[in-house]
Amino acid sequence: MASKFEKYQKRRLASSYISVVISIALVLFMVGILGLILLKSTLVSNRIKEKVAITLFLKDNVSKKQINSFRKTLEKEPFAKRIIYTSKTQAAKQYSKEIGENFMEFLGENPLKNGIDIYLKADFVTTEKMQVLEAKFIKNAFVADVTYDKVLIGLITKNIKRISFWLLVISSFFALVAIILINSSIRLSIYAKRFNIKTMQMVGATKGFIRKPFIWQSIKLGFIGALVALIGLGAVIFYLDKLAPSLGLLKDYVTLGYLVGGVILSAIVITYLSTFLATQRFLNLRTDELYY
Repeated sequence: MASKFEKYQKRRLASSYISVVISIALVLFMVGILGLILLKSTLVSNRIKEKVAITLFLKDNVSKKQINSFRKTLEKEPFAKRIIYTSKTQAAKQYSKEIGENFMEFLGENPLKNGIDIYLKADFVTTEKMQVLEAKFIKNAFVADVTYDKVLIGLITKNIKRISFWLLVISSFFALVAIILINSSIRLSIYAKRFNIKTMQMVGATKGFIRKPFIWQSIKLGFIGALVALIGLGAVIFYLDKLAPSLGLLKDYVTLGYLVGGVILSAIVITYLSTFLATQRFLNLRTDELYY
């Protein structure tokens, strides 16, 4: 009879552990998907920003030596991602090709100016920072004029801020749901052992001694759940990489590292806190309160 009861208890315990692992894995899988979207959306927005250029038109009296020196100075600036110099001769050829005729034959001279396109780093592509850069370059003795697409910059900044805000709201909501679901699963598994907890306490075991095995067990289950979630995420990432290779998901080791680390860390932190609070609750209950 005792043997059957022990087997029943083991099956019940195993079932409880499996349900906790599945709950943790499903929640962390959804959190991982959201984390992937957040990380890649930042990368995509940075790529869009880094295609924006501010163009400096140089004065005609600036020599080639001065232009080369100016270019080298610009390349060392913290805002510069890429520098492209276009001479007035090159610009004239490109413009003639675009319009389909040699406009210099009609005008008799080349009215264009030597230009430097500065492709900025993503952090500097905002309306405020580009206005500061424009004011700075206008004062430069070599620069005749500064141009960039102000309307486009405004739209990019506005839309990225809006998208970032809603992604932050959604991610916060999912993080809260993840904590609640994982916490509920762990609380239920510990609830089944509440009498064991109280018995150990009654025979003189300290709270830390009682809590320790539960915390370690939950962390192990959380880690297993995280591994299951990462396997699922790996399959999704592999599929998306085949579907949209331009995203470079499998080659983006930094993003993958953040994703793996974030999922495992989330599992450990949430399971630790949930177990600590759940065991603390039952440790503080009176014996007669365990039946309610």
